Amino acid sequence: MSRRAVVIGAGLAGMLAAAVLSRAGADEVVVLDRDELPEGPEHRKGLPQGRHAHLLMAGGMDAMEELLPGVRPRKRLLAAGAHEIPLNSGMLALTSEGWLRRWRREGPVMVTCSRALVDWVVRSAVREQTAVEIRKAAVVGLAGSTSRVRGVRIAAPGGDTDLEADLVVDASGRGTRIVSWLDGLGLSGVQERAVDSGLVNASRVYRVPDGAERFPLTIVQADPYASRPARSAMVMPIEGGRWLVSCGGSRGGEPPADPEGFLAYTLALPDPIVGRLISGAQPLTDVHLSRSTSNVRRYLERMPRWPEGLVVLGDALATFNPAYGHGMSVAAFGARVLDRELARGGMGAPGLARRVVRGAARAADPAWSMAVGQDVLYPGVRGGAPGAGDRVVTAYTRRMTRAATGSYAAASAIWDVTSLRTPPGRMFRPDALLAAAVGSPLPPSTEPPLTPGEREVLRGLDRTGV
Repeated sequence: MSRRAVVIGAGLAGMLAAAVLSRAGADEVVVLDRDELPEGPEHRKGLPQGRHAHLLMAGGMDAMEELLPGVRPRKRLLAAGAHEIPLNSGMLALTSEGWLRRWRREGPVMVTCSRALVDWVVRSAVREQTAVEIRKAAVVGLAGSTSRVRGVRIAAPGGDTDLEADLVVDASGRGTRIVSWLDGLGLSGVQERAVDSGLVNASRVYRVPDGAERFPLTIVQADPYASRPARSAMVMPIEGGRWLVSCGGSRGGEPPADPEGFLAYTLALPDPIVGRLISGAQPLTDVHLSRSTSNVRRYLERMPRWPEGLVVLGDALATFNPAYGHGMSVAAFGARVLDRELARGGMGAPGLARRVVRGAARAADPAWSMAVGQDVLYPGVRGGAPGAGDRVVTAYTRRMTRAATGSYAAASAIWDVTSLRTPPGRMFRPDALLAAAVGSPLPPSTEPPLTPGEREVLRGLDRTGV
């Protein structure tokens, strides 16, 4: 008998899920999306955060490589102009506790490029390797009952129509309507939590100046311990010889949308290095703002009943403040859970949908804890406040970060966890505990750890007189 899978959403989570389903033996995989998808790596309306900085962490990249065997997405991204950034040596990072030093040792690598390029490379690869069909359509509901979802309801000019499916995957992202769709089936009472620091992202693209092509990724991080709004900025290399410059500010510290204010914002940070760099670079776009940044968790795994035939992945399950760069990796982790469960029993296995939802939720837990654990510390946050346990973890994390300014062991533990290559327990291994206890063997650096050549590039670009 023919088996059809329907995926809602043609973003990263949706296309990875579609690839998995096609490889697992679905006779027909249909991906539905509201947008008219671009033919190349271009921004589209359905991704409100698409114009801002996205980091593909080592853990997420590994998952994508596993999910797309033979495609080699890392190689395709790099061939299209993406950059590999070693966290230990290719990044200038000012933390709340000072500048991290750069080490000539092996460590996690992240991939940087525009979000549009990631989506386009994955979508193109899936289309080449599978018979997945992508249709422009607006899903308005689920078809089925409390025990089984049997398809989706699609808006049509002459009235809604049903598209039958043996398995439905909701990967519709931050704007998912899964709670109301479940309610329409008679499944109510979904527990939800939103933690909103009021973060506003402001981003602008610049042409990389001549001679600055190898300048490291540069980030001035927000300080969650200062009892004031978050303020941060990043200069990130992307494809096409460009810098994507993103600023982020929580409630009361939001960056402005006008070019002069944007530059002034970067110069007013604890170190003005981002502003100094971009003051001598040619802007290629206007400043784009986005306010869709809250952390939202839908605890679908806690539902007392869950219908067969329905899986929820990516931002539809858990959405993160994009400042932490974990959303794409968590989407890949969820698709990997689907892949492994399908390998065990196929699409028709009893309880498959519930096992996938629970596994995807577990895969999202570390990123959720990191994002929420920091966001609740900012003034004016809505939806949460630090408890006694949070304060203990915060104190330890701060001590570890202070040690990481001059201790490779401490920095390595932080990089492993933030790159999502290892679980948060890595921070409590004996070597990490010892590093935190001993602290930094080196004095704090008052200036960014630049090479002489990089310092010369910065001086040549600086038009600010700071």
